[in-house]
Amino acid sequence: MAASPEAKFTEETVLWVKHHTPKLITFAISRPESYRFAAGQFSRLGFHEGEGYIWRAYSVVSAEYADTLEYFAVLIQDGPMSARFARMKAGDTILLDKAATGFLLPERFADGRELVMLCTGSGIAPFLSILEQPEIWQRFDRLVLAHSVSHSDELIFNGRIAALREHPLVGEHAAKLTFIPVLTRETSGARLYKRLPELLKNGSLAEAAGFPFTQENTRFMLCGNPEMVKDTFQALLGMGFAMHRNRIPGQILMENGF
Repeated sequence: MAASPEAKFTEETVLWVKHHTPKLITFAISRPESYRFAAGQFSRLGFHEGEGYIWRAYSVVSAEYADTLEYFAVLIQDGPMSARFARMKAGDTILLDKAATGFLLPERFADGRELVMLCTGSGIAPFLSILEQPEIWQRFDRLVLAHSVSHSDELIFNGRIAALREHPLVGEHAAKLTFIPVLTRETSGARLYKRLPELLKNGSLAEAAGFPFTQENTRFMLCGNPEMVKDTFQALLGMGFAMHRNRIPGQILMENGF
């Protein structure tokens, strides 16, 4: 007999909501003691809608050990979930699927000395969670996070990334990280100004990272809009890198942002 829908989710409380721009919000919800996830995974969040439900997947921004669950969302015009988020406030109720999922997990790489995380928009969310895990800093000699957005006001996590230097668990390793903000429709407020696939092809991204990307040492994780993920993947294939699979080790893991 199939479990009832109610058995698969919990009702949680919205703790706070912050509107960074008219389209970008972050928010936190209460976390059940039984809720487990690995940094890089996503939750399914939902609301009651009529006699049914509306669900969408959002990567967890919080560290695995955090007491609350934080998320980052891009509001889409006429999007049913976005409409809910736009009017959401502290104290509201939100539904949380009991099972986190996703395979954008750095531990899937069996080797490598450098981890390069490439993202657009809300695709930065899983990497923010990953960067708060001490294991990632101990595992890799160098970490690179490149966040590509259209306009400078969308680089809302620059301060959070800079604050990793003072993080009680990972701050001592912070010098390993190179953060590269990227803009595609402006020419101020970032280090680079073209799409990520182009920056890979012309060598600008490796130059900004401070080391050459090699099959032996460099591992890539991609997350963001499907077009970026597809084009970046193709650029990496053209550079000699390969998709990582459970039985066939490679250098690339990827996931479309939600």
